[in-house]
Amino acid sequence: MDNNLKAPIILIGNYRSGTSITQNLIGLHPDIAAWYEPRTMWLYADPGRGHDEFDESDATHPVTLYIRQRFLAYQMRHGNRRVMEKTPGNVLRVPYVRAIFPEATFLHMTRNPFSVISSMESKWQRTKTLRGIRRSISDTPTTQLPYYLRQFLQDMVRKKILRRKYVSIYGPRYKGIEEDLRTMSRMRVVARQWAIGNRKARQDLAELEPGRVLSFRYEQLMAAPRETFRGIYDHCRLAFTPDMLDKAEQMVDPGRQDKWHRLEPAQLKAVLPEIEDEMRHCGYDLPLALQ
Repeated sequence: MDNNLKAPIILIGNYRSGTSITQNLIGLHPDIAAWYEPRTMWLYADPGRGHDEFDESDATHPVTLYIRQRFLAYQMRHGNRRVMEKTPGNVLRVPYVRAIFPEATFLHMTRNPFSVISSMESKWQRTKTLRGIRRSISDTPTTQLPYYLRQFLQDMVRKKILRRKYVSIYGPRYKGIEEDLRTMSRMRVVARQWAIGNRKARQDLAELEPGRVLSFRYEQLMAAPRETFRGIYDHCRLAFTPDMLDKAEQMVDPGRQDKWHRLEPAQLKAVLPEIEDEMRHCGYDLPLALQ
């Protein structure tokens, strides 16, 4: 049965890096079935773990069989189309994903850290929507439901009863995040999430065979959507038409890049020690206000 599984396309990118719009655009292709963030499925190896960092040793035979069967079931439910999946937490577990899907094609996207931090800080202030809850439950094995129900109830208590500004946790749970939440500002933790996730994904993907990974930046997609998607389709060996590139271009909103300007220069300077090295490595310049 597993022999019928088509090589999936795995998009690796931090939370709030533009992975959703990228997936939607790739999903325009008639041969692709886009799967939106089956987060709990990837945690099948150890749902009670206090962080999201899984590696090859976690990809046991039962775990690999379960996840591959879930992909095949999704593929067959959607007209036997090739599955394109993105779960942002996978920035911390590329070796695990690769061990489960040695045949997968990988895409890797990055985004200006200030844009990510601004958006992430807003997300830390919101509880999960009913739509998000229903989606998570639909992807979650029954035996794992208590883990996620507990966190949801904790966040409801924090926000609705205790009137706390932030939920207990949002985004990639790197090793040590619980201690950082006790000793650091939330903005600095958010900045560390970007830096650790981006660096780990970049380094782990560099270990893959040549030609397995296509890396691009969100800003590149916004500035030149046609050229960027031409490269993505070529990398994934997907035939495309000019009409498909036209649709992708029409869906792009370049103005979304500037929302981070809501943050004060003092806030940006406070998180700079967490991100400066990684952002320079990725080719991002410091804003003039911070130089």
